[in-house]
Amino acid sequence: MSLIDIDYTPSPAAPIDMLEHVFDANGWAFERSGDEEISTSIKGGWATYQLRALWREEERVLQIIARADLTCPDDRRPAIYETLGLINEQLWMGHFELWSADGTVLFRHATLLDNDNEDDAPDLTIGQAEVLVEAAVDEFERFYPVLQLVMFADHAPANAMAAALLETVGEA
Repeated sequence: MSLIDIDYTPSPAAPIDMLEHVFDANGWAFERSGDEEISTSIKGGWATYQLRALWREEERVLQIIARADLTCPDDRRPAIYETLGLINEQLWMGHFELWSADGTVLFRHATLLDNDNEDDAPDLTIGQAEVLVEAAVDEFERFYPVLQLVMFADHAPANAMAAALLETVGEA
């Protein structure tokens, strides 16, 4: 994913406002639910990702959730749990999880945003907003083939990780 240059003065703003600027600058249609939620769809190389950001003012936490149309069959859930453990060991930011209700795989990351004055909106710069969006999509793109191999081709988690990471290295 490559974010375009944004003609915007880099000053901190309310988190959902800042994400709206990023989405708008990239031409991504978005839906906003007040000051606490925004969502968009981002087309990647493997899938179209649904990205949702939730702002919790009281806790001052911004949560980014990315999901693809990727649902784990019931009989592959134990293997996917193992796979997610292997994947999460590789991540510096965020984590993958399996939504227990419907078997959807998603990527989540929560960021604590604070500033020195409790009366002001928490600080989120345009650069930070870009990084949060980019990380969610990039990590999903990086590990999507692993998830596919385990869910639908019955690969063992470690073998799928090795195969997918080898293919990625070979595409340079």
